[in-house]
Amino acid sequence: MKALVQRVYGPPEALVFEDVPDPVPADGEVLVRVRATSVNPYDWHFMRGEPYVARLMTGGFGLRRPRVGVLGCDLAGRVETPGSVFNPGDDVYALLPHGAYAEYVCVPEDLLAPMPPNLTHEQAAAMPMAAVTARVALNGVAAGQRVLVNGASGGVGTFAVQLAKALGANVDAVCGAANADVAVLLGAEHVLDYRAADFTRSGRRYDVVLDIAGSRSLLACRRVLERDGTFVAVGGPAGRWLQPAGHAFGTLAASPLARRRAVLADAVGCPDKKAVLGKLAALAERGALTPVIDRSYPFADLRAAIAYQEAGHAKGKVVVTM
Repeated sequence: MKALVQRVYGPPEALVFEDVPDPVPADGEVLVRVRATSVNPYDWHFMRGEPYVARLMTGGFGLRRPRVGVLGCDLAGRVETPGSVFNPGDDVYALLPHGAYAEYVCVPEDLLAPMPPNLTHEQAAAMPMAAVTARVALNGVAAGQRVLVNGASGGVGTFAVQLAKALGANVDAVCGAANADVAVLLGAEHVLDYRAADFTRSGRRYDVVLDIAGSRSLLACRRVLERDGTFVAVGGPAGRWLQPAGHAFGTLAASPLARRRAVLADAVGCPDKKAVLGKLAALAERGALTPVIDRSYPFADLRAAIAYQEAGHAKGKVVVTM
């Protein structure tokens, strides 16, 4: 089978298409034919081995060379071999540790969820990492609360606006003026242009500030957070040595000084990804959650898809079809 293989750290051009042996499922796994995947910052951080501090961490990138040979954490595909839960022909999707940038992948059944039946493989592949991150970030949000999504036009942000709305919250969005119409269509009641104004000085107050862009500190956001409000850090500025990890952990360290609750949204560490994907599928099936896709690339152009997503201008998700 064909796979996009990583042998060294570097830019997308360092990834190489290779013929590799077909995977064989172990006990508890099924073989899945990948029909679509998508690109996330998680993937290109592994690709570049940045931030460098992650190379020193247990379970991180790998000190001198990549620990992961085939990247790709978003999967939508069709089951090829029978398992205890899934049968050949079942359409499934999953959030994987890695391996989706290939024609086939063996997946533990406890990571697989039935694909939303009203979505295409392309649409379903846009969901796992971004939508699970958004859902984890919004844990505890209740109807009637006021939620601000900073970075509302990206992959996580477009899902976060919809999910907050589905939870009954009143949602404000921060994004560029060119994307304001998308934020409104997704459910935002008020849109702030980050280029024109500082949302931390808007005078509006929120129960939850979801910080995806990483453009403001917790101390600055304290001005718009209610006293019992929560600041949720999702991402941050990219960097070679420490960022975005430095921004995330700096946020936690600043929490006592800001006198506001701060948490990190970690989809990778989510203990029951399958259950979350099942709930997201139900929302998608009833029309409360729709993936926003900026561009779609064929598998042969996967490196170009990674380069486009890494540039940081995508509106919603960048997907790849097989």
